[in-house]
Amino acid sequence: MRKNISSVIQETTFDVGLDQYSTDNEGTPATAATATATAAAAATTTATRTPRKNLERDHHSGVDSNLTTLIDFKKTLLEEQKKGEERIQELNNNIESAKKQIDDERVQLEEFRVKLKQTNEQKDTELTRYTEMKTTLIETRNRMKSMDDKSGSAAAVKSRRDRYDMSKLAEDDYRNMSSQYESLRTKMNKIFDQRSDFGNKIGSLKANLDTLLNLRESLYQDRRTIIRAVREAKAKLEMVETQLNAIQFRKSRQQAAENRQRRQQYQRRQPRDNEERREGLQERARRNRENQERWDIMKEAALKKMSSGEKLTFDEMRLIYGEGSSSD
Repeated sequence: MRKNISSVIQETTFDVGLDQYSTDNEGTPATAATATATAAAAATTTATRTPRKNLERDHHSGVDSNLTTLIDFKKTLLEEQKKGEERIQELNNNIESAKKQIDDERVQLEEFRVKLKQTNEQKDTELTRYTEMKTTLIETRNRMKSMDDKSGSAAAVKSRRDRYDMSKLAEDDYRNMSSQYESLRTKMNKIFDQRSDFGNKIGSLKANLDTLLNLRESLYQDRRTIIRAVREAKAKLEMVETQLNAIQFRKSRQQAAENRQRRQQYQRRQPRDNEERREGLQERARRNRENQERWDIMKEAALKKMSSGEKLTFDEMRLIYGEGSSSD
């Protein structure tokens, strides 16, 4: 940029301030001694015209330079504002996308927590059955072993109760009990696997949520930064617009003053031109009269010469036959 924008604004403000004291409300010089100084100023107009024009030209050049600088700066600010607003819209889209992902992840997390809770409740229920079945199976196996030991002893005498228990407890019942136990153990292993799987998924979802939440906060921070930048650009734009309006207003006032000055000069010059034109016409009429008088005298002399029978020259013949009159 050709000039520092702060200096341009200061220069423009200073010029506008001076302009307020250079003319009155009608744009005419606001000095009390204007009428008195007119005659003296006219005497020095020729001597001061060139320096004054140079000063005016330099002043206009400076104003135009400031105007160009401000316009270029305005374009830069408008571009910054446009890019900032586009970036804000992009960030808004990213924030909405992150929020949607967060909501989806939270829904999944809640679903897995519900499933984990149900699995834990099932685990507690089945674990009780599993423990009871395991205890019963161990006790039954021990009883069977004890009975086998007793029945294998030659000296042992079986009681009626033992014989009843032995007859009631068959090998098929034990196998059924063992089969139920194995099914429960398989089921318990599956439940524990599900608990582990749900726990891993919950942990993964929580990690993803933390990442998404950090991302969303980062996007919020970026958006706040861009919004501040856009607001600053808008504030600068308002300031530049104010200065541009001030320059345009001052130029329009200067143009109006110059036009008024040209009209005044024309009005002052017109009577003089009219007088000069009138004097020219009078001078021309005087010369025409004088020429006509000379032509009449010469024509009369030529006619007298022709009447006396003298030989006429070519110019004398022109005078007699009307070719000798002339005018400016």
